[in-house]
Amino acid sequence: MQLLIAAVGKLKQGPERELCAHYLARAEALGRSLSLTPLETVELSESRAGSAEARKVAEADALLAKVPPGHALICLDPGGKRQSSEDFADALAKIRDGGAGGLAFVIGGADGLGQGVRERADLVLSLGPMTLPHGLARIVLAEQLYRAMTILAGHPYHRG
Repeated sequence: MQLLIAAVGKLKQGPERELCAHYLARAEALGRSLSLTPLETVELSESRAGSAEARKVAEADALLAKVPPGHALICLDPGGKRQSSEDFADALAKIRDGGAGGLAFVIGGADGLGQGVRERADLVLSLGPMTLPHGLARIVLAEQLYRAMTILAGHPYHRG
């Protein structure tokens, strides 16, 4: 099953980009044995619309345009459902085993996600109640994807 991370904003060169790439590479390598590859990342430019609501709508449309047909959709939002790493791993396995052609994760811009993305989502997921910078949210998602794959593979990385 293909995995896609579509995010508004671009990670700058440096430690954030390197750490995100590190976890994505580890996830990609382990994901091959779990039918959870390829893993692709798409960065979208922030909208330049005049109001926050207009930016959210424009960014939502741009994010949804990147989600291929047949892909399940998980959007990251502070108001979403909180899951343990084990529950997240189970959700990935259920989506994979349910026959989805792929799974897309979307991360909105600084103003948040437009309602259109939330309505289309199969799951609205929270990484926690704190507000995270977008780069850090992407790193946490990448690490949790890798962790979920280690849980599914029975690898000792996760010691929960």
